[in-house]
Amino acid sequence: MTQTWKTIVDADPGHSRRYAKRWDDMVAEGVDIDGEARLIDAMAPRGARILDAGCGQGRTGAYLHERGHRVTGVDLDPHLVERARELCPDASWEVADLAGEGWAAGPFDLAVSAGNVLAFVDPADRGIVLANLAGRLVSASDDVEGRDGRLVVGFGLDRGWSREEFDADAREAGLEVEQRWSTWDLRPFDGDSGFMVAVLVRR
Repeated sequence: MTQTWKTIVDADPGHSRRYAKRWDDMVAEGVDIDGEARLIDAMAPRGARILDAGCGQGRTGAYLHERGHRVTGVDLDPHLVERARELCPDASWEVADLAGEGWAAGPFDLAVSAGNVLAFVDPADRGIVLANLAGRLVSASDDVEGRDGRLVVGFGLDRGWSREEFDADAREAGLEVEQRWSTWDLRPFDGDSGFMVAVLVRR
């Protein structure tokens, strides 16, 4: 059975605080935690509208905001969203379930889901989450430069969602994988890769 973030926190109310502290400790130790954000910054036009889906305590979204992007972060964990607001009060942060409705309408030039977020989605909701993200991307017909928005996701393939299953769910949600790597610093992806970073566009 796949453990979702909600089931983990319900069983262990202190989990979110320990999770946030682990990242705080890594920063204090000088660990580089910005690899995902650097890739997104390189992919986005200047001043892009970026959705940080499953934003946690804001480490990716805050980095992107500091570089001039218009960031909206969404997470279902109230403690982590509060931490994001403390870290970067000028970005927009929302408490919401990515499988729900009524959050961050967009449209966004780029959406990112880093940190294994999608691996914590209830398997029954995976298609809904992908469709919700796809529906918030700008379409080429609405963009002044004729560009479709892109969704970038990264998660471990040992967490119950295989590449083949993900690709099928993405197609069903109206998305197509445009590029795929095994790391956020763009190492090649192959059949033995245990981690996947995928760039998707509307089909």
